[in-house]
Amino acid sequence: MSERTSGETRDDATARVVPFPAMSAAPQIAFDRHELRTIFNLYGRRVAEGEWRDYALDFRRDKAVFSIYRRTSEMPLYRIEKDPRLARRQGAYAVITAAGLVLKRGNDLARVLAVLEPPLRAV
Repeated sequence: MSERTSGETRDDATARVVPFPAMSAAPQIAFDRHELRTIFNLYGRRVAEGEWRDYALDFRRDKAVFSIYRRTSEMPLYRIEKDPRLARRQGAYAVITAAGLVLKRGNDLARVLAVLEPPLRAV
């Protein structure tokens, strides 16, 4: 015999589910596959040349950042940022130096990354 006073059965007591409060978090901004392919093509060429050695990805709620390092222990040489809030004004993509100087900004990632390409030399 059970000592339940409210007349509930065992199934009623365990079947109650307390809903978790809904999170109103905005979706996280990230680079898509095509954007990452474009970035890693440039990054791979510069690693092969011996100029860059490490990278970091940072996905925040307001922007995505790809940081490029010469050495792991240093500040990033460049940051490639994707900020969709600026897409209509200045462009969603930007290349920023370690000092905070914006080298190039625009809506086409390949054209923005062209500022990091080494200049062609006549041989």
